[in-house]
Amino acid sequence: MLFELDNVELHFKNRRILSGIYLKAETGKVTGILGRNGCGKTSLLDIAFGNLKPKYKLIRIDSKPILKPLYKTGFVKYLPQYDSAPKDFRLYRLFEVFEINWATFSERFEEFSTYKNYKFGNLSGGQRRFIEIYIILKTKSKIVVLDEPFNGISPLMIEGVKALIAEEKSNKIIILTDHKYEDVINTTDKLYLLNNGTTKLINKLTELEDYGYLPSSSY
Repeated sequence: MLFELDNVELHFKNRRILSGIYLKAETGKVTGILGRNGCGKTSLLDIAFGNLKPKYKLIRIDSKPILKPLYKTGFVKYLPQYDSAPKDFRLYRLFEVFEINWATFSERFEEFSTYKNYKFGNLSGGQRRFIEIYIILKTKSKIVVLDEPFNGISPLMIEGVKALIAEEKSNKIIILTDHKYEDVINTTDKLYLLNNGTTKLINKLTELEDYGYLPSSSY
């Protein structure tokens, strides 16, 4: 599957946030978006998912325009920056709702094996984040959008997330953004930089220095 987001224009109070955006992602590859804080990365993901309506946008799936918000198609899953799962749900119930096998999860990540009957809201922030990422990646979907998946979780959990992404990308389009640029670079197959309201495809990591996103000699 091929996903394209094209000609995005977003304005807030007559201030241009995004203009002339183009982004392409495809099944089997992880597409990353880098950019400074406040440049519009989350807004761009919200536009792609359908949570935010810009002045203009064009979404294509396999070259065919999609006129309704992606969240209405049923084949896209989105991880926002905040907790989205019900905090009063016990973990086993949360896994049941999303049709995810708890035993498979707890066997692989043994540190969670004793939490089956815990309420989601009683876990630490990092634990909640990791479980939501796991569920989003494992739920049946064709496109997964992840906003700050590496934020607030331990280095060990970050490695677990990277492994899950590598496994799931074979049959999904995965788009992600995070301020931890090294983790994004190490996880993605295609990289865009959001700069001055537009996207730039990065072919060489030294281009991140040329655009002033990273200091010289970073790569």
